[in-house]
Amino acid sequence: MTGRTRKPGFASRPGNPESWIRAAEAQPDGKAAGEAFTARLTIDVTPELRGRIKVAAFRRGITASDMLRDLLAREFPSSEGDQP
Repeated sequence: MTGRTRKPGFASRPGNPESWIRAAEAQPDGKAAGEAFTARLTIDVTPELRGRIKVAAFRRGITASDMLRDLLAREFPSSEGDQP
């Protein structure tokens, strides 16, 4: 029998876990360095509330994600000393 050569997988993982999470330093859309990295936040809401959020965002002409990011930024403003 002939030995099989191992081929890299379709989506091989990089050796450095940080490269899985962080994108390149320069963003193609020109965002500032502080806006370049994001983290996903998952919350449970009722289907009715989800619908109201989506309708409100549609009426404002923005995405629900943008609307909620703005709301959270207003509610939890950045202040010195909060960063780890």
